[in-house]
Amino acid sequence: MKKTLIIVAIVVAALIIIVIALPLFVDVNRFKPTLETDLANALGRKIEIGSIGLSILSGGITIDNVVISDDPSFSSSAFLQAKQLTAGVDLIPLIFAKKLQVRSFTVTEPQVALLRSPSGAWNYSTLGASKASAKAANAPGSGPPAGASEFSVETLKITNATIVVGTTGARGKSQTYQNVNLDASDLSYTSQFPFKFSADTPGGGSISLDGKAGPIDSSDTSLTPLDAKITVHHLDLSSAGMLEPSAGLAGVLDFTGNVSSDGRQASSDGTVQINKIKLVAGGHPAGVPVSVEYTTKYDLKSQAGTLEKGDVRISKAVAHLTGSYNTAGATTALQMKLNGQAMPVADLEQMLPAAGVTLPPGASLQSGSLNLNLSINGPVDKLVIAGPVDLSNGKVGGFNLKSKLGALSQFAGLGGGGGGSDTEIQTLSATIHQDAGGTQLNDLNVVVPSIGAVTGNGTISPTEQLNFKMVAKLSGGNPVGAMGAGLSMVAGGGKNNGIPFTITGTTSNPVFLPDMKAMAGSMAKGAISTPGNAGKAATGALGGLFGNKKPN
Repeated sequence: MKKTLIIVAIVVAALIIIVIALPLFVDVNRFKPTLETDLANALGRKIEIGSIGLSILSGGITIDNVVISDDPSFSSSAFLQAKQLTAGVDLIPLIFAKKLQVRSFTVTEPQVALLRSPSGAWNYSTLGASKASAKAANAPGSGPPAGASEFSVETLKITNATIVVGTTGARGKSQTYQNVNLDASDLSYTSQFPFKFSADTPGGGSISLDGKAGPIDSSDTSLTPLDAKITVHHLDLSSAGMLEPSAGLAGVLDFTGNVSSDGRQASSDGTVQINKIKLVAGGHPAGVPVSVEYTTKYDLKSQAGTLEKGDVRISKAVAHLTGSYNTAGATTALQMKLNGQAMPVADLEQMLPAAGVTLPPGASLQSGSLNLNLSINGPVDKLVIAGPVDLSNGKVGGFNLKSKLGALSQFAGLGGGGGGSDTEIQTLSATIHQDAGGTQLNDLNVVVPSIGAVTGNGTISPTEQLNFKMVAKLSGGNPVGAMGAGLSMVAGGGKNNGIPFTITGTTSNPVFLPDMKAMAGSMAKGAISTPGNAGKAATGALGGLFGNKKPN
């Protein structure tokens, strides 16, 4: 027994000596040129590495100062740089045959630069192929580049990486993603491999993918087939660079969905929820989330896609978004339609600030049904939204339009209170046009039973400033006084064509004033057509405007 223990001790001691002494006799730096060449051939990029060390206990080698160059058409800087890379190697071939066989790579805290050109191409697209092999790979029946079919890695780990995602050109900008981790196994140019990816996004969000990819496309890595589940939490669209802050668009996105690509066309479906959405410059975050259930197809070569289904939900209000989009340029461009029918306006009230509209204090949309049919066209930072909208059976609580008409109350019982504290709207219709300069409403027609019909046109600026020219046509049931009837007849050349007025101020504090210029012009026309009656009507109307004071 004692002899056995002595033999075991000798063996253990010998192994310890071998482990300690072997790195002294195996100069792994002799493999540096081979490793640089093999990696360069596999990646299609120039590779520079520092000193190489051998760790018998971990069964691998450590490589200092790894630098992978970028595609020269993008930049002369590094695509990836890391202070140290650990490679798992087969020790037996290394010790006895002096042959380096790499099984795995672990890269800790690397710095990676992902760049996108104005045309939409990515700098990682050419990873894995030289220009010559890329051209050959596009030939019919071609396979992976020479030597690539023999290249495989059992495991690849990237931990705690920092990735800078940016665009090239005069309008180039970038965003930084922290704590990026990637786990992949059995990578090759000839088979599919599983992977997991996660990252912290700018603004405190996160993104993760879990699925399978491959085989790696040797002509364009960005076209590698993919089948994965995507989860996104609290992605700030402005901080992540997906929206241009100067355009006023903003929001915080949560997303769960699936993406599948065959290397030519990608399809995706899922649910997107956007909180604190803003639609225009000068707008304020919406008080309710917007959710979109979608299905889309996307062509990877042309970088254009079709939104086949886009059910937009705001509480119980539902609209349908369909159309096409193109991401090939510096900014994504849309060509879409948004159609909504019988949408309850009470559910839409908290979306108004996002569109640059703030209701007067105490006012609220209590009821009504909204229809819209809008086109949405242009780059996302310069969208043009246009089309008809109409509201029926609406009610604005806490706002009496009749009593708010201000100076118009001097005419024909238009103002002076009455009708409670709310405003009933029988119908409201208009054609809207919204762009970076604000919102324009044409052919605005509002029927308010307590007043009559109000028509006109106007604009709402990005800062909520109002500039409307309107005409109030009093209803038959409204007790029109002599001066009001006279004014309407004068303004319309003998017919009751309404009282002209303007709306200025802001959406939260509108100011209603008689349009004196329009009145004067109409009175002049009326005096020519009906000189006798017009004079009396004008005298009565002006007397009403100035509190029935007789002129001196």
